Amino acid sequence: MMSTQTLERSLDETGSAAVRSTNPIFGPNKLKLGIFGLNGKGTANTLVPEAHRPEWPTIIRAAQMADAAGLEAIVAYSRWKGHELGKLDHPSGVVLDPFTWAAGVAQATRHSAVFATSHAPTIHPVTAAKMCATIDIISGGRFGLNVVAGWNRPELEMFGAPLKEHEERYAHLEEWLNIVKRLWSEDEEFDFEGGHFKIVRGGSRPKPVQRPHPPIMSAGSSGTGREFALRSADMCFVQLASTDPAERRAHVDSYKQLAREKYGRDVKVWVMGNIVQRDTNAEAEAYVKHFAIDHADKASIDAWIDMQNANSKALSRPDLDARRRRAGIGAGGTPIIGDADRVAEQLEALSDCGVDGLLIGFVDFADGITRLTQGVLPQLEAKGLRQKFSLPAAQA
Repeated sequence: MMSTQTLERSLDETGSAAVRSTNPIFGPNKLKLGIFGLNGKGTANTLVPEAHRPEWPTIIRAAQMADAAGLEAIVAYSRWKGHELGKLDHPSGVVLDPFTWAAGVAQATRHSAVFATSHAPTIHPVTAAKMCATIDIISGGRFGLNVVAGWNRPELEMFGAPLKEHEERYAHLEEWLNIVKRLWSEDEEFDFEGGHFKIVRGGSRPKPVQRPHPPIMSAGSSGTGREFALRSADMCFVQLASTDPAERRAHVDSYKQLAREKYGRDVKVWVMGNIVQRDTNAEAEAYVKHFAIDHADKASIDAWIDMQNANSKALSRPDLDARRRRAGIGAGGTPIIGDADRVAEQLEALSDCGVDGLLIGFVDFADGITRLTQGVLPQLEAKGLRQKFSLPAAQA
């Protein structure tokens, strides 16, 4: 049987730390952009009627708008239960399966990378490897995988998978991902027995289009989560708690420097951002008050915060009122609020701090992408952060 250490060493020899492909997340734009949460309600915790809901025509319309605008990524999240226990119909728990969703969106788009998100305890790595390879083939090499250790106890208990201690969660995830990568890249069958999985004559066909494998993204705010992402992911998500440019730059630089010095890897740092764009700054601020405060889904926000406090080991967070406002705008993301000029300035500031990419949440994705495309993307092109884009003519 192959040990975990031997498995990791074999993966290192494949060069998986330096994924190169035609996937747009490796494209030329200095500041990459994507959208997050189309398969659910998005990230805003609000009761306003225009808030996004995961109806298929609405999803495809927004995905195709993002695709036509040249955005690099369309990313699903994974959720099995809503924020409030026992409320099965609450929008926070009405979420399309990210893998099936990704296959459908891949078929309906031509440029953007399409990412599924997987909690390791909810799916076997052999199954995940096959599903990912299939979606990569459907997309023509535009698939990506966001991996999560799992932290939501009620969700995991539904699978009969008790919530592990924090360190053990990431040990499980690392073993899971190493097996998936091996199935994607190995030409021969292999046996493996580790602390969490036993694989007998493992193998998977067909292989993904991308070599050595589709790109991996991961977010972790704890020390253990950060180390896992730096070892294993191509895109590391960070949470920017500070608004000070120097502190943001130092935070981003620390990720990239540690990846190079400790693991010999070059990683890209992405952040979550929730854009509220209107014709004037005053109108944007007023809309934030309208949807994130006056019509906030307060019970859902409090339940979400309670889950975060109970189950995660995140870094220090703002006071409760500020956390509730930020959760209303978009849980965990950096608020970007203003007219087109101000939004473009804030995106440029993120790039100046070393941020490579931004996953965006909108209250209404179609409205938000329209405003971004018309008012902000031309400014980012003028600033040299992005290139002008148009979809190539469809092949007959």
